[in-house]
Parts: sequence; C-alpha cells; structure tokens
Amino acid sequence: MRNKEVVRLLFELSRPGRRAVRWPACDVPECEPPPPEAVREEPLPLPELSELDVVRHYTSLATFNLAVDTHFYPLGSCTMKYNPKRNEKLANLPGLTDLHPYQPQASVQGMLRLLYELQQFLAEISGLPAVSLQPAAGAHGELTALLIAAAYFRKLGEPRCKVLIPDSAHGTNPASAKMAGFEPVEVRSNPQGRIDLEDLAVKLDDKVAVLMITNPNTLGLFETHIVDITRKVHECGGLIYLDGANMNAVLGYVRPGDCGVDMMHFNPHKTFSSPHGGGGPGAGPICVAEKLAPYLPVPVIGRRGEEYFLDDQRPDSIGRVRSFFGNVAVLVRAWCYLRTLGPDGLRGVAEHAVLNANYLLTKLKPILDVPYGERCMHEFVVSAARVKRERGISALDIAKRLIDYGFHPPTVYFPLTVKEALMIEPTETESRETLDAFAQALVKIVAEDSQVLQQAPTTTPVRRPDEVTAARHPVLKWTP
Repeated sequence: MRNKEVVRLLFELSRPGRRAVRWPACDVPECEPPPPEAVREEPLPLPELSELDVVRHYTSLATFNLAVDTHFYPLGSCTMKYNPKRNEKLANLPGLTDLHPYQPQASVQGMLRLLYELQQFLAEISGLPAVSLQPAAGAHGELTALLIAAAYFRKLGEPRCKVLIPDSAHGTNPASAKMAGFEPVEVRSNPQGRIDLEDLAVKLDDKVAVLMITNPNTLGLFETHIVDITRKVHECGGLIYLDGANMNAVLGYVRPGDCGVDMMHFNPHKTFSSPHGGGGPGAGPICVAEKLAPYLPVPVIGRRGEEYFLDDQRPDSIGRVRSFFGNVAVLVRAWCYLRTLGPDGLRGVAEHAVLNANYLLTKLKPILDVPYGERCMHEFVVSAARVKRERGISALDIAKRLIDYGFHPPTVYFPLTVKEALMIEPTETESRETLDAFAQALVKIVAEDSQVLQQAPTTTPVRRPDEVTAARHPVLKWTP
C-alpha cells in the first residue's frame, strides 16, 4: 500500500528573499521605462524558493503518480500499455528532431520516406488504401473523416444529415458528428451487448450519411454481424466509420476494410507506441476507401520513383486540418513500433491482449457480475450493481480503494449501458503475476467493510474530495 505523506504547497515552502537564479548585471543600455499605468504597483505574490526547493518539491510530487512505468494501469477503453523506451530514443534522434517543416522537400527526403512508409503500413493493417497522417488525435480523426463524408455527399448532391451511433459508443462519436454538421441518432444495443439489428433497420433511410461503429465495441465484444451491418448501411447509400480505439484487440486478425468499413482512425498513442495521457500531443491518422481518397486533407505524402513529395494537388480535398504534416514525433514512434514488431509481432500483440483480458475476466467472475459475454476481446466490463445493492459498495468505492493497493483504477461508469460499470483492460504487456495480484486485491476489497471503502483512498496525501461541493463551489485561489 502507499505511504501517507504530507505534501506542502510551494507557497508554504516560500521564504522571503530566496531565489533559484541570480541574474547578472545588465550589460546593455537601459531603455525607456514603460508608462506607470502599465506597471503593477505590487509584485506578483509568487513563492520565493531556492533551486533545490523547487527540484525536491516536484520530484517528491512525481513519486505520488500512478503511471504505466510504476503501476498496473488497467484503464478500459483507453489502452494504457507500456511502450518501449527505445522508440522514445529513436524519435529524439537529432536527424529527426532538428528538421524544420519549411525546409525544401529535397532536404527532408528521409522523413518523407518514413511517413510515406507509415501511410503504407496503416493502409495494409486497415485494409483501406488511402491515408492521411494529419489529424492530431482520435477525436480529431473522427471529425476529419466525417468532414470527408460531408464533402463526398455534397459532391454527389445527396443531402444526408444523420449519423447513427450505438448507445455504447465513445462520447467523442456524437460530439464529432455534431461538430461536422450532422444529427447524431442513437442505435440501441441488443441483450448480448452488440448492435440491435432490428433497431438499426428501423433507423436506416436515405438521410443516413454514416454509421459510426467501434469494433470490438466498448463492452469488449466483437460485432459478429459486422458484415451484415456494413451491407445494410451501404444498401441505403450510407458510409461506415470505424472508431479505431480498440484496434489493439484485432491487429493481424481483422482488417476493417475487408469487413466493409469505408473510413477509420487509428490511435497511435493507444496501439502503436506513444505516451498516452497528460494532455500531450497525440495523433489520429485516418484511412479511407478509394472513393473517398480525393477528399483527404492536403498534403498527402506521395512518391514518384525514388522521390517523396507533398501532394497538395487535390481539388476536392477538405483542406488542412492540422499545421504541416501532423504530430510527426508521435508518428515516428509508431513507425518504429511497427518496424520492430512486423506482421507476426503485431498479431502477437492482439493474441496476448485478448488472452490477458480473458484470464482476468475468469478470475473476477466469482466476485463481480459480468453482464455481457462469457468471453471478451481485449477488455471487459464488470458491474458492482449487485454488491452495491447488497452491501452499499459502489463502483467508485472499489476504484478509489484500488489506489490504496497500488493499482490505478479502471474506467468507471462507462459505458452507460452497464450500471455501476468497471471497465478493465489489462493489455498485452502485463504478466500473469500482475494480473493475479490485481484480482486478489479486488477479492479483498469487495470483502471489506463498506464504511472503509466509502472513505477510500486512505493512504494518499489527498483523500476523496466532495466532488459535488467542489463542482458547485470551486476554490480557485489559495489563501495563506
């Protein structure tokens, strides 16, 4: 368990006159002072600290982090797997980081080749031949693809306005549809947790532009009727968009394009070795069918013989969606990951992700209900509804208590189709010993006194906040 420790604020550590830097004497002529109205009457009330104070403070705070490098991080729906540090090192080679996007194309042939090859890799993995690397995140990829769909139907002269979205979808799906100018329409799940084909049939008409589907879905289940679904949507003239957030489960086994998918995005920061979380840069490359290729954002990286170039001669393109070529450092990491593993290695990723998830699912079945599926893909959803009803223990209580046992909590209360949901994804990189320890922790937690759980976490510097009061009466300024 984690040790209790008092964390002091920088303002509490502050001592008048302390400095982390000593400025040299001014060695240039002084300029005219600014007008008095532009100068503060009092200096900013910033903490005054030595360099060592600052270093030790932030290093100490870092030890409280729950992160992939320090703890098991089974965050369902958002794949939080260990990514090899060698790819970080390779992406930081001077020959890559010292490039400038305004350099002549002849002087960046190596980078253009790398990105062109990544386009080809993603096309092969997806089964969709045309690729754009520009989108800066998964949701940005969704939006970009839906803008492409809108441009495609404008070109056809078809006023389609609806996007169908399963009720278990990621929340970004309806948001992206709305931002792209479409009307989101919910499609129900059936009792098995997959798309309800009857409800889908009722909602298919000549106003449907796109069906957005996640496969495997957010319950960790493969849509076994995916070919029938894509055929029905195509028969009414619509397109299929695949949310690629869960591709970690099917790499090397299923190509979405072969199932009838017209558009999809990848999350390199989930599937192909880039740091995930913390608000840092991501990427959301999209792959589309040949008929949608003319609408991709420009530029697309092309090749003539041995020369690589930026192709911006696309009159039907939706235009740029990101400056330059996208978040290139993230894409370099993805290229390194793919070149390292190769086809067999990628297939092994999926195999072990699914194996680990099913092993953990089997371990947890005796203590928590599994509403959908005897087997899962890379993730699964358990429900604490029964233990809450019988003993007053909620999914949030269990998640908070896991922190005391040294585990990052899984996703809770998503998808909304499961009451008291805990969504768990162990990924392919965790050992059997880690999975056993996590399962044993949950066994102990579910058996604990409800009053203890409702106070968890008990070993962290900050205990469970009153979230309702914090939302209604936020304290945004510290007062000594």
